[in-house]
Amino acid sequence: MYETGHFAALWSELAGRLGFVPEVLPGDWRSGADPDAIERRLLADREHEIKAVAVVHNETSTGVTTAVPEIRAALDRAGHPALLLVDTISSLGSLDYRHDEWGVDVTVGCSQKGLMLPPGIGLNAVGPRARRAAERARAPRGYWDWEPLLEAGRKGFSPYTPPTNLLFGLREALAMLREEGLEAVVARHDRHAEATRAAVRAWGLELLCREGAPATRFSSALTAVLMPDGHDADRFREVVLARFDMSLGAGLSRLAGRVFRIGHLGAFNDLSLLGALGGVEAGLRSAGVPHRSGGATAAIAALADVDGAGTAHVA
Repeated sequence: MYETGHFAALWSELAGRLGFVPEVLPGDWRSGADPDAIERRLLADREHEIKAVAVVHNETSTGVTTAVPEIRAALDRAGHPALLLVDTISSLGSLDYRHDEWGVDVTVGCSQKGLMLPPGIGLNAVGPRARRAAERARAPRGYWDWEPLLEAGRKGFSPYTPPTNLLFGLREALAMLREEGLEAVVARHDRHAEATRAAVRAWGLELLCREGAPATRFSSALTAVLMPDGHDADRFREVVLARFDMSLGAGLSRLAGRVFRIGHLGAFNDLSLLGALGGVEAGLRSAGVPHRSGGATAAIAALADVDGAGTAHVA
């Protein structure tokens, strides 16, 4: 399990509580999962004791996306039979993701974030290798057993009491995504992310994501921003909430007080983004955080350069 941030760390803790023996490859919380490090570890596992490689596609705590195809390629180069498990909690319905094409065995998703619903529905995409492994597995399972769900699903039912209200909401959310078109949804998130990064750079602040590291991409779902030395991100967030009634994401665990996070995923448009960035810039000024002005203006320029259809415009 590659530790790319807070939620990757929680995933490995969960595995331990369920009785598995997670081996964590440490990361710097500013980069994606390193395919070279994963390949080296798998090559050293000559007895194939490792049963799965687990990575978070979009690490919500850091604003870093891991290039999953590069992780798949690392497994293939190592010739290792481990399953590839991918967390898409904050990328499903927002970022480009291809379970079959990228050779993922199990994809874990949920109803919140890009699917625009409250928490309450867990979603798994399960490939044939994972189903075969599940048949041989001896770990205790009940609610999380795939086969009863698949069998009941063929008849249009659920083996357990379903969250009916959320399923109605999910039907509408999927209709919204189809109406816009997934390609357009991904392009919209990409352009909002680029506009947000343009604002951060104009403010003279530092992005947490260290793009350029192996398999590392800027997240198009959210942007994490480092606070200048001597300034507390949580205090800044308090000022923004009190003055402008806007809640920014907090830095989690080892990033507490060091970063704030700007979300730009789900049912979100240009005006919503510009309002949020204007609130951030006004908050920086109110809180006395050193910065340059013009972030919102830089975002406007970035949005004007690419229209809602993803078409670039050159003056």
